[in-house]
Amino acid sequence: MEIGFVQIALILIVTFIAAIDQFNFLESLYRPIIMGPIVGAIMGDLNTGLIVGGSYELMMIGAMPVGGAQPPNAVIGGIMATIFAITSGLDTSAALPLAIPFALLGQYAVTALFTVMSPLMRLCDKAAEESNPKGIDKVNYMAMGILGVAFALIVLAGLLSGQAIGDTLTKVLPEQVWTGLTAAGKMMPALGFAMLLKVMLSKEYAIFMVLGFVLVAYLNLPLLALAMIGLVVAIYDFNVSIKTKNVGGGMSDGI
Repeated sequence: MEIGFVQIALILIVTFIAAIDQFNFLESLYRPIIMGPIVGAIMGDLNTGLIVGGSYELMMIGAMPVGGAQPPNAVIGGIMATIFAITSGLDTSAALPLAIPFALLGQYAVTALFTVMSPLMRLCDKAAEESNPKGIDKVNYMAMGILGVAFALIVLAGLLSGQAIGDTLTKVLPEQVWTGLTAAGKMMPALGFAMLLKVMLSKEYAIFMVLGFVLVAYLNLPLLALAMIGLVVAIYDFNVSIKTKNVGGGMSDGI
């Protein structure tokens, strides 16, 4: 199947919006289960878009960014999987693996952007000291624009060159670039969790962190199952807190 100019333009616009939504709008528009049907509709095959988007969503549902830790990018992966399935006539099981190299390129792009933007946060600090909200807005808009353009270029490369572009970029770019980004990506999980624990960790709930570690490290529990256990524990603790506070005529809402 050949893709027309209008279809390519629409897909790039959708990619640009989804890239920004992932870190800024936060409306979950970027998720594969949403992007798949949209891209499928643009390409004239909504049914395949629904199937591929849903399948890729299940594959990536446990791969969530935590702090600075970035998994293979769900935006680019979901879009490219849909494109491969429709243009090549592949079934879902064959289309999903073909999108992984592009999802990894998206992961590297996000890691590189975070690295570049980190020292630029001084501009925001300076703008805050000067009571200049527009200065902060400019830095944020710049980051959003760079991310959207980077994602659109990766998808455009995939549209024009197909799966071979992933291997081509790996060969063209110096090995040191990929090695550095890979090392940074491996360090990010520890940094991300450290930043979260600095804010959230308390002696009262530290035992649950130990429990989660045991369940994952020794029982190989999937992240989704661990999240469900955490949800159950949180609801139970909330209900117990409400009952405790209500004893003796306390607040009815648990606050």
